[in-house]
Amino acid sequence: MSLESVKAHFKQWNREQDIMEFASSSATVEQAADTIGVIPARIAKTLSFRGENDHALLIVAAGDAKVDNKKFREVFGFKARMLTPDEVLENTGHMIGGVCPFGLKKQLDVYLDVSLQRFVTVFPACGSTNSAIELTIDELYKYSSAKGWIDACKGWGEETELGVKEVSF
Repeated sequence: MSLESVKAHFKQWNREQDIMEFASSSATVEQAADTIGVIPARIAKTLSFRGENDHALLIVAAGDAKVDNKKFREVFGFKARMLTPDEVLENTGHMIGGVCPFGLKKQLDVYLDVSLQRFVTVFPACGSTNSAIELTIDELYKYSSAKGWIDACKGWGEETELGVKEVSF
């Protein structure tokens, strides 16, 4: 059902046919990168957090980025607490390994981390553990109805590969 909700989401832009479904798993950043044939950093992973008043929020970050607790607190004003797998499913309608900011069960605030901005295109999941779509950064912003760009991650490098663009911060 989750993949179907994502396909329905992309139908409004006539992009549902661009969703890739794989014979192998793309549930982790490493598996997705191997399956698609890109560096792990280009996998746009979606992380689920407990926000204010127990309202969930999503952060989409580069595959090589890790949430920095101090930066998270500076951006949101509260401590980073990830949702449990059951809470993720309850809020997004997607199981761990297929979580994405598309076709969500509930309306959630989505933020994109600046770690993604060094790439021309990235690959977010599409609601299942064996799916993805290639999107430009602008398309990811539009299709996810992102609230904005944030700087809440650390540990991401300046990997080079076709698809990397020059970004200065």
